[in-house]
Amino acid sequence: MFDLLVVFGVAFLFIQIIRILLSGCDLHLQWYCKFGETPASLKGKVVWITGASSGIGEELAYKLSSVGCKLILSARREDRLKQVKDLCLKQYSGIGTEDIFILPLDLLDFGSHANAVEVVFKKIDVLVNNAGRSQRALWEKTSLEVDKAMLNVNVLGLLSLTKCILPEMIKQNYGRIVITCRAPGLGSYSGSKHALHGWFEALRIEGYNYNIDVTMVCPGPVFSEALLHAFTESGEKTLGVEMKPTEKRMTAERCAYLMSIAMENDLDEVWLSGNPELLFLYLYQYFPTITRRLGRRIGAKRVKKLQSGMTNLH
Repeated sequence: MFDLLVVFGVAFLFIQIIRILLSGCDLHLQWYCKFGETPASLKGKVVWITGASSGIGEELAYKLSSVGCKLILSARREDRLKQVKDLCLKQYSGIGTEDIFILPLDLLDFGSHANAVEVVFKKIDVLVNNAGRSQRALWEKTSLEVDKAMLNVNVLGLLSLTKCILPEMIKQNYGRIVITCRAPGLGSYSGSKHALHGWFEALRIEGYNYNIDVTMVCPGPVFSEALLHAFTESGEKTLGVEMKPTEKRMTAERCAYLMSIAMENDLDEVWLSGNPELLFLYLYQYFPTITRRLGRRIGAKRVKKLQSGMTNLH
């Protein structure tokens, strides 16, 4: 009997490893993709998406508008937001122009956030804190000014907007806050994303009595314009690099679909990535000491890529 249990255990573990290697998300999310609620169940929800002018935010706007969500689209580039809205209306006949509200927003203009909340729809069901900036620079060479700028845009800007919306969610006794945290990266970028985990895990606990939930979304490499606007070691210069179609990355469309599944099924945290990043996350969960040692070796190779001027670290 014991031998039979061992065989079943090994077979089960092998199947799970195969699922991880072949999937683009964690096993929990895979289950809900197959057996959970579909994005269509989000119909009628009011969703505010920051960083909606490109990448994941843009694709999420298309996905949610296709199922009948009312949208608030925010970013700094108003012209791009108008293009996103026009394409939503063109592709999906079930929504009207009054269902998509364009609200230009600068996360660093903290004083404007309260006023922004006043002019949007009276009820906000979901806030998607997707806006932010990436970074490509070595820890030792990154200036403190860049560290501060990363924390301002990737952390404090999101906190400021969330704090302005939170009283309304408490009043309506419902709300969901979605955070795109991404997988660990380099220096300032990685630090800012880890900070989001700390802050919003605390909000998850405090929001329980008000029926306010938090979904942490951790994508790996995704096709977007992130490297065009990414910080470097100096605050005066951006990376200005376009991602190549041949790079091994998830499409923003696929990422947006998986995010919508996580939102509808009230999932606490999801990992969206191909491999080896996804497998590495699982190894880190269950074998942290060994994985840290392995990570140092892999990280050293990434450092060499940066030192040689390469921008694709995956």
